[in-house]
Amino acid sequence: MAGRIEARLAELGLTLPEPASPAANYVPYLVARGLVFVSAQGPIWNGEPRYLGRIGAELSLEQGRAAAELTALNLVAQIKRACAGDLDRVRRIVRLGGFINATPTFSQLPQVMDGASDLMVRIFDGAGRHARFVLGAAALPLGLAVAIDAVADVGGR
Repeated sequence: MAGRIEARLAELGLTLPEPASPAANYVPYLVARGLVFVSAQGPIWNGEPRYLGRIGAELSLEQGRAAAELTALNLVAQIKRACAGDLDRVRRIVRLGGFINATPTFSQLPQVMDGASDLMVRIFDGAGRHARFVLGAAALPLGLAVAIDAVADVGGR
């Protein structure tokens, strides 16, 4: 039986990608005291990197938002794995932290990051509203357009 959040994903026409394995010496997520700390994810669909390049040069603002949205789906996939498949355990998305691969003069970083933030609110409603930061970066691993990490409150168990 699908839970409330799984039903919401279906209603929105969203499918979660397969959670990515770490690319180096770290874990994809860590659960501590009812919080899930998700390592930075990127715009990757089932192992295939998408949205490569700098926003403001090779990629547009709209492509940057789409990259952030796809990255948010990867964050949710990791949170789902951390919750043994039960996304209804998510009490709140606490924080997102974003790095945007952008040209030095590109200043619409918050609008790019809104791709991820807006998706969290669409999926989790009020529980998807979160604190966040966003910074521009000169380069990101694999040439990805964005890298975003997350903290989610899933309660104690």
